[in-house]
Amino acid sequence: MIHSTYYPPKPIHLSGDRVELVPLVPDHTEALAEAVQDGELWKLWYTNIPEPESMTVWIQKALEEQEAGLSIPFAIIRKEDSKLLGTTRYMNIEKDARRLEIGTTWYSKSVQKTFVNTECKLLLLEHAFETLGCIAVEFRTHFMNSTSRKAIERLGAKLDGILRNHRISKNGTLRDTVVYSITKEEWPTVRGNLLFKLGKPQV
Repeated sequence: MIHSTYYPPKPIHLSGDRVELVPLVPDHTEALAEAVQDGELWKLWYTNIPEPESMTVWIQKALEEQEAGLSIPFAIIRKEDSKLLGTTRYMNIEKDARRLEIGTTWYSKSVQKTFVNTECKLLLLEHAFETLGCIAVEFRTHFMNSTSRKAIERLGAKLDGILRNHRISKNGTLRDTVVYSITKEEWPTVRGNLLFKLGKPQV
């Protein structure tokens, strides 16, 4: 069995060619409130994206979960202009199994379906498998969120199943949660696919 001295994950700065993931802090409140208004993301009924005026409380809760060892939240920054584009996190961290989820991810509407998600996922997955020694990484989304499901599938993640009546959505409806994962054995192929999408050499 492989053991990693870096697991469970700690707050860390992950830097790529065009984006960087930095530990979420209260100072990101104003920029995140601005980012979420690009597309009025909180109006998507099948997501749990915060409204601009709720961002302070939302960040506070994320940091409380980090303190409890439940998640590691990041702010996503575009390097060319230091603009904050959204947020993501490691969550549902299983300390013994070295398995976690990448989730609570949202980006400003103007950068969706661009290199941003691809590079963010490359950074997060690379750190999870190659530094943390994860055996699998999960992705979960609402059954009705076809955009998110397609994005997860494009990464190369495989469908594990559907958790029916898994959550109560913010509008009171019951959520069926679709679960995907990438295993450590699949990671080299997924990594090659992500590098190809970014136009980078397969090294």
